[in-house]
This record gives sequence, structure tokens and C-alpha cells, in this order.
Amino acid sequence: MNLSYWEYKTWLSHIDFAIVGSGIVGLNCAIRLREKHPKAKIVIFERGVLPQGASTKNAGFACFGSISEILADLRSHSKDEVFHLVSQRWKGIRLLRSTLGDKHIDFQRNGGYELFLKQQTALYENCLDRIAEINHFLKPIFGAEPFSSCPNSFHFKQIKEHYIKHAFEGQLDTGKMMMGLLQLAQQKGIIVLNSIAVNDIMENQGKVSLQTDAFECQARKLFIATNGFASQLLNENVKPARSQVLITKPIQNLGIKGTFHLDEGYYYFRNIDNRIMLGGGRNLDLEGEKTVVFGQTELIQNRLQELLEQVILPTTIFEIDQRWSGIMGVGKEKKPIVKQVSENVTCGIRLGGMGVAIGSLIGKELADLV
Repeated sequence: MNLSYWEYKTWLSHIDFAIVGSGIVGLNCAIRLREKHPKAKIVIFERGVLPQGASTKNAGFACFGSISEILADLRSHSKDEVFHLVSQRWKGIRLLRSTLGDKHIDFQRNGGYELFLKQQTALYENCLDRIAEINHFLKPIFGAEPFSSCPNSFHFKQIKEHYIKHAFEGQLDTGKMMMGLLQLAQQKGIIVLNSIAVNDIMENQGKVSLQTDAFECQARKLFIATNGFASQLLNENVKPARSQVLITKPIQNLGIKGTFHLDEGYYYFRNIDNRIMLGGGRNLDLEGEKTVVFGQTELIQNRLQELLEQVILPTTIFEIDQRWSGIMGVGKEKKPIVKQVSENVTCGIRLGGMGVAIGSLIGKELADLV
């Protein structure tokens, strides 16, 4: 890039805090840094024209884990770890709502519903049997019992006769959320540079050098908030996980309202603007979906369309309007990685598909490490 003296002086010199990634974590990190350091020069580097990864690609679920997900987590994590994970999600959503306001993100608490396919009898009965146990376990977080059984009021097909509802789950408008965070950051004098990919970092004499695809610059402190792309800069236990999504065209008299989970959380759908947004299917090809390449596959897209036709909208004529994908960051553990990597480099990554819920909190915790 052919930079002038003015460009380098104004945007790229004397950077106090550099942040890689302008998603939920990166923007909340910058906003928190501004609160703590009013006069600091804060610059965010974003590889995409818009925030990449999953922050602008997700379905806008304000969720805390369906009952089958909680039970699955309890098989691989301690009770204390699972309790902390759910507590983080609850605190993160509350922080996001207080930062931007419910009206500005179109937050609605319509409840979340877990559906069970006809053939999932063992899973269904186990979840029903353990509602009281899990409610007792999680009640201290929510202040009330989150889960209850309710009938199939939306008339889905090929599922068990009852859902298991999470009373506190909600939904929001992902675009409004990200626009709100970007506007808040810019109001606070935070510089956001788009279409700049950070390809390498190096620490030298108390500073961090950033090698981008356009120029080199330095910062006193560096924060990496790239989640699924983190392995390109760091050697941490986080892998990319692509999630494919589609949305229908508007459907007249659409009566479905809420957020819905299916197959232990591997599928999810919701109503938005008289449409159905549906995503998931990563479990059909777990190895193939460990990629940082955006795109769709015939295998997963066919399954998503099949679920729409046979389960979600079996008596409704619909058309697909758009298809896209997002890149999440996952690992063997669900606990996010928020740590100081070296003297001047910290990271907030591995959000495990819960970025909307915990992103604000992880961004704040990341800033507070300095």
C-alpha cells in the first residue's frame, strides 16, 4: 500500500492497543479499553469488508444451552464447569442488552424450544426425566426454573408430542447488534480498518509488530479476537467449525415464533421478518466442516431443505431466499480461552458457537487482562 505521511501518522503510528477482529469480542474489548484508557489510541484490524467469522453470520439466538446440550456437557465437563458456562452466557446476554438496549437490537424473549425427532425416543425420555434435576441445578443462575415440557403448539411434523421449553431464551437482530457495536466504538474514537488481514505478528523491544497484507505497523499491546481464525496467528486449542445457514422468502401468515433446537443443538431455526432461518448440520460431516473457507455443501443444504419440507413447514409452500455460512471457533473443551499469550499479546477465542451469548463478556474480560 502506497501510504502517505498523513495516512501513516493519523491511522498507523503510536498505536496503544491493536485488536485483530471486529466481531462481538473485538468491539466489546475496544469499548471496554476506552472506558479504562480514555486517551489511548485503539485500532481494530478487520480482514473483511464487514466483520467476518460468525458475528454477522449467526442466527441471532440469545441462548444458554438446550436441555440435551446441558446433559451432554455434563458427560464431558464437571458440574462446576457447566454451571460456569451457563452463568457466563446469562451474564453475557445481560451485558449486551445493557450496552445497546433491547430496542436497538430488537431483543425478544419468546422462549426457546427443543424438538425431538420421532426416532429419538431414548434422548427424549432421558431429557423429560431429568427436567427437575437440571432445573434445580440451574435455578441459581436464572432465579427461576428454566425448563418445562409443553405440547407441539406449532404443529411441526415427525417429532415427539412435546417440546422442552427454555423460558429465558430469546432472539435478536444480528445486523442491528453489530451495527450498534460498530457505531458505539466509532463514537468513542476507536479506529476500525476494514479489508486488512493480519498475517503475522512479532514481539520486539516491548512492542508488537503486525504484518498485514497491505502494510506493517506496531502497537504497544495486541488483542486477538478472531475466534475460528485464531489458529492462523496462535498455537492454541481452537479449531474452525463452519456452520451453514439458509433463510426462506417471506411466508404469509407464518405462525411460528421463538427459537428452536433440534438434534442436541446441531440444528437450529427461528422466525425473523415472516421468514424461517435454519442452520446447522455440521454433524453430518464434522471433519469436512473444520474449515475457514466460507461456502455450502450439497450434503448439508439438502438436509436443511429436507427438515423444512418434512418437519418445520410440511404444509406450507416456501422458497429459499439466501444461503450462507459462518466460521465458529471450537475445541475439546467448551470453556473460552481468555489469556495472556505473551508479554504484550492476549487473546479471547474459542466461543464454541455461543458468541452472541458470551461475546460481550469475553471482550470485557479480554480488555481487563491489561
